[in-house]
Amino acid sequence: MIGAIAGDIIGSRFEFNNIKSKDFDLFTEKSRFTDDSVLTIATADGLLNRISYIETYKNWPRKYPNQGYGHSFTKWMKGNNPFPYGSYGNGSAMRVSPVGWVFDTKEQVLEEAKRSAMVTHSHPEGIKGAQAVALSVFLARKQSDRKEIASVVGKMFDYKLDQSLDEIRPGYTFDVSCQGSVPQAIIAFLESTSFEDAIRNAISIGGDSDTIACISGAIAHAYYGEVPKEILQGMTKILPEDIIALIDDFTDHFQINY
Repeated sequence: MIGAIAGDIIGSRFEFNNIKSKDFDLFTEKSRFTDDSVLTIATADGLLNRISYIETYKNWPRKYPNQGYGHSFTKWMKGNNPFPYGSYGNGSAMRVSPVGWVFDTKEQVLEEAKRSAMVTHSHPEGIKGAQAVALSVFLARKQSDRKEIASVVGKMFDYKLDQSLDEIRPGYTFDVSCQGSVPQAIIAFLESTSFEDAIRNAISIGGDSDTIACISGAIAHAYYGEVPKEILQGMTKILPEDIIALIDDFTDHFQINY
């Protein structure tokens, strides 16, 4: 979860100003947390305090209403209709990482990821994207190696994970679908040598940079076991106190190292 939020903040200034390079400052005065962080926190809150996903996915965005939510989600969040709207956007995948830390079997992770997606993203690709990210986090947390993560996730979700970033980068453009961004985010992790390198990989391909870095960061945190102190310090300067408090409560309760 912390890795996801770090990736979101670092990637935020590149979402509509892509950079096809790994050479950039991690934090500037333009860095901010976006809807990716708010909804990741909402998922964590739901799991920690047993709040329904419908409730928590409405409450947190209403508290932080100007963080870049999609049009369909905003309409759902503000409205009184609790039913999903069939989305296959990457919103289901960007917010799901806490699920990978909470449950102890692959079956539980897949089922809970589906539950978290279904409240809004009821399209099969929206569900797949959430499940793929949650499972990747889970496998990384359980110390699976990159080869196993790529094999299990690739086969289960029919994602092509054998491409290289050098192959993806030249022609990759903005794509907010799960099927058009989740595999790329996973590959950015698979090619990484450290947590920071995973974030730089993710941002370097362009596209929906904050979300791709959010997903890559979530998996990388689970795999490498920690987020560098300088990145944690950069995050802390940007995040509001209630989000930091929720992170502390969640990580303490589920004994997550960061």
